Amino acid sequence: MSTKYIFVTGGVTSSLGKGILASSLAKLLQARGYSVTIQKLDPYINVDPGTLNPYEHGECYVTADGAETDLDLGHYERFLNVRTSQANNVTTGRIYQSVINKERRGDYLGKTVQIIPHITDEIKRRIKMLGPKQGYDIVVTEIGGTVGDIESLPYIESVRQLKWELGANALVIHLTLVPYLKAAGEDKTKPTQHSVKMLLESGVQPDVLVLRSEHKLESSVRAKVARFCNVEEEAVVESRDVATIYDVPNMMHEQKLDVTVLKKLKLPLREEPNLDAWNAFLDRHKHPKGSVNVGLVGKYVELPDSYKSISEALVHAGAENHVHVNLQLIHSEKVNEQNATELLGNLQGIIVAPGFGHRGIDGKIIAVKYAREHNIPFLGICLGMQIAVIEYARNILGMDGADSVEMNEKTKYPVIDLMEGQKGITEKGGTMRLGEYACKITDKASNLYKAYNKTDIAERHRHRYEFNSQYIDRFREAGMTATGVNPDTNLVEVVELPAHRWFVGVQYHPEYSSTVLNPHPLFVAFVKAVKQK
Repeated sequence: MSTKYIFVTGGVTSSLGKGILASSLAKLLQARGYSVTIQKLDPYINVDPGTLNPYEHGECYVTADGAETDLDLGHYERFLNVRTSQANNVTTGRIYQSVINKERRGDYLGKTVQIIPHITDEIKRRIKMLGPKQGYDIVVTEIGGTVGDIESLPYIESVRQLKWELGANALVIHLTLVPYLKAAGEDKTKPTQHSVKMLLESGVQPDVLVLRSEHKLESSVRAKVARFCNVEEEAVVESRDVATIYDVPNMMHEQKLDVTVLKKLKLPLREEPNLDAWNAFLDRHKHPKGSVNVGLVGKYVELPDSYKSISEALVHAGAENHVHVNLQLIHSEKVNEQNATELLGNLQGIIVAPGFGHRGIDGKIIAVKYAREHNIPFLGICLGMQIAVIEYARNILGMDGADSVEMNEKTKYPVIDLMEGQKGITEKGGTMRLGEYACKITDKASNLYKAYNKTDIAERHRHRYEFNSQYIDRFREAGMTATGVNPDTNLVEVVELPAHRWFVGVQYHPEYSSTVLNPHPLFVAFVKAVKQK
C-alpha cells in the first residue's frame, strides 16, 4: 500500500488547535488499525526551538533520539503512545541550512539556488522521509502558522506540488475559525471563506474543513461554508470547545471525520475505532474520587505551555490515582521567606520545575526547603533536582554559599558543576546532553524503585550541569542518597531523602514520556504520595 499523506493547515488565527486536531485524527486512524505518525513543519528560521525562550513558543519538547522540538510533538506522543524522532519536526531554519550546505558542497552543479525548486524539494523530501521506509500507512503533517503568513508560503507551495504529484494519496484539512458576534446574534463564516480563498490563491483546494467554534454550529452554517468553499457538506466538521483536549477524538469520531478522510484516501474503513482504554481514562479523569493541591514552582508560569508536559503528566497520573490534580502555578521570583507559608501552605505536593539561568533561583530554594522541612511530597525535575542539592548543601551540610557553577562560577562549594563533555562548548544550539540515557536504580528500598519496579530504566535528558560527585559521600552521610546513576559515566541521576515521606529529585525529564495509556510511573507515585498526605 502506498503511504497516504494528510496535511493540516490553519487559517484566520493561531492557537485554534491544529496539533490537537492532528493528534485526534491520527488517534482515530490508529484505532482503526492503521500505522500512523504525525509531523510538524514549523515556519520559524530557528534550526530548532532549543534556543527559544519558553515565553516565545512554550516548552521545548525532547524526543528519545535527542531532538529539541515543538511542544506539539508532546501531544502526538501522548495521544498515539508512539515515539517521535528527529524526522517528526522540521523548521525553516533546518530546511535552509540543509539547502545552503548542499550549495556549498556544489551539489547543485552551479545552478542558481531558489525557493522553487530547491527549498520546496527539500521540504517535500523531509515530508516523505516518514513514508514507506519507516513502515507508516498514513503520515499526518501539521503546518505551523497561519495560511497567508509570508513564512508559511514555501510549505503551502510544497503541499500544492505534493497534491499534484500524489493524487488520491494526499489530502488537505483546513482548520479555521467561525466567530460568534454577540451584537449580531449569529456565527460569521466570512473569515473561513477568506481563509479558504487564500489557500485557493496558492493553488490548494482543501478537501475537509474543520470549523473552530465556541459552541455548537447550526447545520445551515456548515451548509453555507460547504457551498462557498467547494467542499461537500459531510466534509465540513465542527470543533467546538470541550471540557478537555482528550474529548476531541470522540467529538471527531461522532462527526465521522475518520470515515470521511478514509473514503477520500480510498482506504478501507476496517473495524470501528477501539477507544475503550482511552474512554476509561476519560471516565477516571472526569469523575475523580477526590482532589489534591500540587504547586509547580517555576519562572515561566505566566505562560502555562512552558510546562505543558508536566501538567499533562499530572493529568495522566491523577486519573490513574482517581483524583483531580489541582495544579497551582507559582512564580519562583515571588517566593520568599516571609510569604512561603502563604504561597505554599495549602499544598499537598510541590514540584520545582526545570529551567536555566539564575532568575528565580532563590524562590525555588525556599520552596525546596519548605517541602523538606514540612514533610511535603516533593519532585524536583532537572534544575529542580539541582536546586534540591544546593538547598541541602547550604542548610544541612553547612556549605554556606554552595551553588551551581551555572549561577556562580566562583562558588566555594560547586555542588552542581558543568559536565565534562560540556566544557569548551560555546555554541548554545543542540549542544546539551540530549535524548534518552540509561539509569541504574541502586536501592530497592527507594521511592524510585517502588515507582518503576525495576532496576534498569532509560529517560530523556536536556541539561549541561550535573551533581558534582566529589561531594557524594558528604551528602550520603548527611542523609541525601543517590538512588539512580548512569551505568556508563556514574553521573548521579536521582537523589532522595529516605527520612522524608517522599522526596525525589531527578536529573532527567520524566514528563516527556508520560502518555494517556501509559502514565509515567514516577508521576503516578508522586500523586499517590500526595493523595496519602
